[in-house]
Amino acid sequence: MRRLKWLVPALYVAFLMLPIYWLLAMSFKNTNEILGGFSAWPQQFTLDNYRKIFTDRTWYMGYVNSLTYVVMNTVLSVTVALPAAYAFSRYRFLGDKHLFFWLLSNRMAPAAVFALPFFQLYSAIGLFDTHVAVALAHCLFNIPLAVWILEGFMSGVPRELDELAFIDGYPFWKFFLKIFLPAIAAGVGVAAFFCFMFSWVELLLAKTLTSVDAKPIAATMTRTASSSGYELGLLAAAVLAMGVYPLPFTEVMHASVADLLRHVALPKL
Repeated sequence: MRRLKWLVPALYVAFLMLPIYWLLAMSFKNTNEILGGFSAWPQQFTLDNYRKIFTDRTWYMGYVNSLTYVVMNTVLSVTVALPAAYAFSRYRFLGDKHLFFWLLSNRMAPAAVFALPFFQLYSAIGLFDTHVAVALAHCLFNIPLAVWILEGFMSGVPRELDELAFIDGYPFWKFFLKIFLPAIAAGVGVAAFFCFMFSWVELLLAKTLTSVDAKPIAATMTRTASSSGYELGLLAAAVLAMGVYPLPFTEVMHASVADLLRHVALPKL
């Protein structure tokens, strides 16, 4: 019975990992082998797909472009969301609940609704095909999400902390940076992580608002299509690399935003 207890979760995990393994196996095959028949592992092992991704400037610049606007958007979204979330968590004003829900409802709108307005606006002001254009467009979705996440963490911090700091003579900016932010370090890390992930995988706006100079990797992947079909091995390698490239940045965010803030020595009140 104990074996059955562990067998079901093990089979479930194996079932979930199967597509990832299949993608990994495809990345070491050429297209002819993939289309030629069924094989659980590469019969003609090749690294050509990864070699092209990491040496072809068109490919690796796609990852660089994506990381550039994703980091810009994450920093901007969290920075703007922090004071907004603090206001929602600490103050009560007419229509605050309705405004908070309306802000969150913007996150529910499909990106396709805003693609054409953003395209016309950024083309008119000269921001088309820039990292700034995509970063600002993603703020429409990430700022409400960050406000919602941070407001929950801030509401869990007792108001007495604010009052004691002000009584002790702390100006607001000093209290917010040195006392309040370390208290919600985990929330800042969570908000930054979700903003990063949404901006990293979003395709429609990123592809619509760029053409050459700021073209993201998701749009670059469409280059695998040709009259003879898709280069499936190359596409599989590119997808796997999409999961590898952001790992250092997510680790840095976790360490610098969450851990470092948490270990800031709180001044005595």
